[in-house]
Amino acid sequence: MAEFRLPANSKITRGKHFPAADGAEKIRRFVVYRYDPDSGETPRMDTYEVDLERCGPMVLDALIKIKNEIDPTLTFRRSCREGICGSCAMNIDGVNTLACTIAIEEARGDVKIYPLPHMPVVKDLVPDLTNFYAQYASIKPWIQTRTPAPPDRERLQSKTDQEKINEPSACILCACCSTACPSYWWNGDRYLGPAALLAAYRWIVDSRDEATGERLDALEDPFKLYRCHTIMNCTRTCPKGLNPAKAIAEIKLKLAERQH
Repeated sequence: MAEFRLPANSKITRGKHFPAADGAEKIRRFVVYRYDPDSGETPRMDTYEVDLERCGPMVLDALIKIKNEIDPTLTFRRSCREGICGSCAMNIDGVNTLACTIAIEEARGDVKIYPLPHMPVVKDLVPDLTNFYAQYASIKPWIQTRTPAPPDRERLQSKTDQEKINEPSACILCACCSTACPSYWWNGDRYLGPAALLAAYRWIVDSRDEATGERLDALEDPFKLYRCHTIMNCTRTCPKGLNPAKAIAEIKLKLAERQH
């Protein structure tokens, strides 16, 4: 009889509880994933009670307050606090998003915070994005040309052509979309994922780029591109309101058109 067991450290246990200070009135509980692979301990969920009267309005504000005033061992990434850098991407209240752009009041009940799903965890809320960045680099995210640049000006394009790359250029590589994609969960080693494919599309449609054919050739692969099954999780979760699913569909269309 077959016996199936969960991998080691896959069960999350109840962790520590940090009550609010005496006298706090407007209290909100934050239940945060904690895991240190080097410790050999199983992951746990620690509970922090935060006085919102002495805290900023965003989830990131609460995490900073927890680290600064309650538990300095908590680990997470953050930088700009303006939804631009993508550093504070995590799963909040069941949704991949940016901690700096989500108000505490938007969460329901206890605010549950996990790292981006289906990624190796460096520590606590910090995922290992090594493979994610390698996939982004693989699409060669820079302009490729054969003709020499004009000696007296930049390579220009029309307003219409610029608008084609305007939206995909707004991607901040937070990885919210890729880590929300079931196809990426199961084939992340070979499927490039929504973020990398959105970046590839940005250069494919750039009128100044002269390597469109080579870029399409590189993507014509059963796994790199065609593991997208248009589930649309990527578009629903993108904190910048972009549409990676549409970009992927456009790449598939361009590959189909050049065969006829």
